[in-house]
Amino acid sequence: MIKNLLFDFGDVFINLDKLKPYDKFKKLGYGEPTAKMLQFNKDYEIGAVTTKEFTSFYVENAPTTIKPQDIKQAWNSMLLDFPQHRLNFIKELSSVKNFKLILLSNTNDLHIDCIKAKVPHYLDFKMCFDAFYLSQELHLRKPDASCFKHILKEEDIIAEETLFIDDTKENTDAAKALGFKVWNINPKTEDVVDLFTINENLF
Repeated sequence: MIKNLLFDFGDVFINLDKLKPYDKFKKLGYGEPTAKMLQFNKDYEIGAVTTKEFTSFYVENAPTTIKPQDIKQAWNSMLLDFPQHRLNFIKELSSVKNFKLILLSNTNDLHIDCIKAKVPHYLDFKMCFDAFYLSQELHLRKPDASCFKHILKEEDIIAEETLFIDDTKENTDAAKALGFKVWNINPKTEDVVDLFTINENLF
């Protein structure tokens, strides 16, 4: 029996264009991201480096003269719209109180600050959840098993009673290995508001 719903944020509630930052960085003169850059991005997502350190890293490694604001704009370019019908869905779920609602997102301060500025209902959205975990505050990120184990311990929940919804298969595979029920949502063809229809066998 499913008692808990554990949601990702990006491409589940807010739409993303994950490839757009790569295009933006290429226009700034960068080539393909190096292993060092990818690791730095992950470090930023777990709060191991500050926003200032993050932008300075890219400015210092830029092939041309750029400003920190150029990096911020390129980095945030993946963030698109947050459809109202998804907010209505989670608000309704929150009001009926049939499930414990938890959010677990790999994100960073630049993205969250941008979302707060451009999504007027962000705080209403956040208030719908019983717990709200962001990787840069948690200092852990998906798909690390330690991240999921932390949620289980902190929220005193059981993996087998929890449905995890995420658009990244690497993340749902990691959760499934720990006993979670999972829905690897396809943001191009599926919508989180259809959760109970698509996963009716679990409820």
